[in-house]
Amino acid sequence: MELYRKIDGLISQLDFESIDEVRKNTLQPLIEFIQGKVDKREAVKLNFICTHNSRRSHLGQIWAQTAAHYFNISNVYCYSGGTEATAVFPAVIDTLKASGFNINFLSDDENPKHAIKYAEMKQPIIGFSKLWDDAANPKDGFCALMTCSEADADCPIVFGAEKRVPIHYNDPKEFDNSPDKMEEYSLTSMKIANEMSYVFSRIKVPNWK
Repeated sequence: MELYRKIDGLISQLDFESIDEVRKNTLQPLIEFIQGKVDKREAVKLNFICTHNSRRSHLGQIWAQTAAHYFNISNVYCYSGGTEATAVFPAVIDTLKASGFNINFLSDDENPKHAIKYAEMKQPIIGFSKLWDDAANPKDGFCALMTCSEADADCPIVFGAEKRVPIHYNDPKEFDNSPDKMEEYSLTSMKIANEMSYVFSRIKVPNWK
């Protein structure tokens, strides 16, 4: 069940050395959460949370699920949500398509659903904007990944979360009216791809007998 070739190529060329020690320390609690679940043979549930669940949280969810597959870490389930529901911003979909993801519309309304695939034989990620505690998301035992400072402040308690880790990213929305818009979305996407790949590259799978 190999990744689509373009995605595989992108991940193989990522540079973990570009992640400085301060940022690696920020990501370390996430690594420890995942490793602890893997060691106990428990499901790894990650919920990426941002204000509108329209940009960074989706990129986090999708790249984390893809990185888990690339590094052969099984039993990983990635989700996303917001403190309010809006819609997946179209530039996010365009950026993921440019990275090699296969994306199909499942509905065409104000908050469309997308089937996002990173490998032909894997079930698609169903991408749409929703609250962090939506019925589609886990109710307990998950790690809440706060991808923006606004949601981190507005949501002081994430009920059901076993662990909470702030991993803030700059919002590419700032460039929506700029000629550099798609370049900035791509940079944000690849930064998240690099960090999620780094995280899963650090996970050691026990040699169970």
